[in-house]
Amino acid sequence: MVAKPKVLMLGKLDHAHEQWKAVEEIAEVLRPKSTNREGFIEECKAGAFDGAVAVLRTFASISITGRIDEELLSYWPSSIKFLCHNGAGYDQIDIAPCTAKGICVSNVPTAVNDATADVNMFLIIGALRNFNVGMVALRRNEWRGNNTALGHDPEGKVLGILGMGGIGKNLKRKAEAFSMKVQYHNRKRLPVDKEDGAKYVSFDELLATSDVLSLNLPLNTHTHHIISTNEFAKMKDGVIIVNTARGAVIDELALVEALNSGKVGSVGLDVYEHEPNYIHPGLVNNPTVMLVPHMGTWTVETQTAMEVWCIDNLKQAVLTGTLKSPVPEQASM
Repeated sequence: MVAKPKVLMLGKLDHAHEQWKAVEEIAEVLRPKSTNREGFIEECKAGAFDGAVAVLRTFASISITGRIDEELLSYWPSSIKFLCHNGAGYDQIDIAPCTAKGICVSNVPTAVNDATADVNMFLIIGALRNFNVGMVALRRNEWRGNNTALGHDPEGKVLGILGMGGIGKNLKRKAEAFSMKVQYHNRKRLPVDKEDGAKYVSFDELLATSDVLSLNLPLNTHTHHIISTNEFAKMKDGVIIVNTARGAVIDELALVEALNSGKVGSVGLDVYEHEPNYIHPGLVNNPTVMLVPHMGTWTVETQTAMEVWCIDNLKQAVLTGTLKSPVPEQASM
C-alpha cells in the first residue's frame, strides 16, 4: 500500500469542514502540538513534520509559529515545497527566503474583494457623514452631542484609490453607485481595458486632488509608511483617509498629528499598525474617527470562500505539484 503524502496544518478551519475531508482522503495531516514559536521549532528539530510536502496556514496561526521568516524556515524539513496561506494579504510571510528554499507560496487573492470593499464603503460614508460623533454621543444619552459638525455627501466627491487591485476595483464600482468620481494610482498603470473608466494619476496628484483617499495596497518594504508627514502635507485640508489594507502602510503617529491639526478631517480604519494589542490612543479617543477591529472579511460567506480557496490550493499542490494562485512575486516559479 502506497503511503499518503503528508501535509502540515497550522491553525484551524472554522467553516469548510466538508471540503477539508477531501484533503484527509488524499493526504496524512500533521498538526503541531506546541502553542508557541519555541515549541514549534523544537518539534521541527525533532522531525515531527518530516516528509510533509505542503503546509496550510491560517492568519491566526502566527500565535503558534510567529512570522514565517528565514529563521523559522531553516528548521523546516526540506520536503516542504508548498505553503498555502488562508488570506489575501501575506505580510506574515517573508517571500524571499521561501523562494530561496524552493517553497511556492499561495494566497487567496479574490475571495475577499466584496466583503472588504463593503467595509471600505461603510467607513467612507461614516467618515464623510461624521456618524461616529453622533453614535458616541447617543450612547452617552446626549442625542447628537453638543455642536456636532455637519457631515458631507459622497456625491461628487473625488475618491482616490491607492492600489487598485481586486478590492480597489470592487470599491470603485460601489463608490460610483454613490456618484463619487474615482481616480487611482498604482506603481504601474493598469491596461486601459482593466481601468473600467477610472482616471490614472501620479502619486502626488492623487494626494493633492482626492477628497477621500482609500488605501488598498499590500504591505511590503515599498509600502511601509507610504503615507506619513510629507504625504499629509500634500493633501487637501479636511481630507478623509480610509484604510482597509494593512495598518503599517500609514504612519499612525503622523496620522494622529494630522487629525489633531485638522489637516485630516476624519478617518475610517479597519487595520492598525500594531494590532491587535495596541491602537494609538489618539485614534481611540478621537470621536471623529471610525474604528473597526479588522472585520473586513468578517462574514460567514467570505470566511468560508477563503477556506475553500486555500484548500483548493493545498489539494492542487498535493495532486499536481502546482498552485491555483501563487503570489505575484513567485509568478515565474
